[in-house]
Amino acid sequence: MEDSKQQPVEQTTISTPYIELFKLLKRENLAASGGEAKFIIGEGLVEVNGEVETRKRKKIVAGDRVSCNGETLEVIQE
Repeated sequence: MEDSKQQPVEQTTISTPYIELFKLLKRENLAASGGEAKFIIGEGLVEVNGEVETRKRKKIVAGDRVSCNGETLEVIQE
């Protein structure tokens, strides 16, 4: 996977204390469906804070960076 420092970073907001990883991917259109999101996470194609993450329900909180399909999202609290 590419070094996330080389990718442009977009910000996304959450209004709750956390969002599950697969739901974030679906919400941000990095996956077409929840099922696809779970599949790509399970295949090791998603990084959270620079580390491969395979837990589909990983709690993503403000300050986390999620990388998938060449895009990096920085999560901020609303």
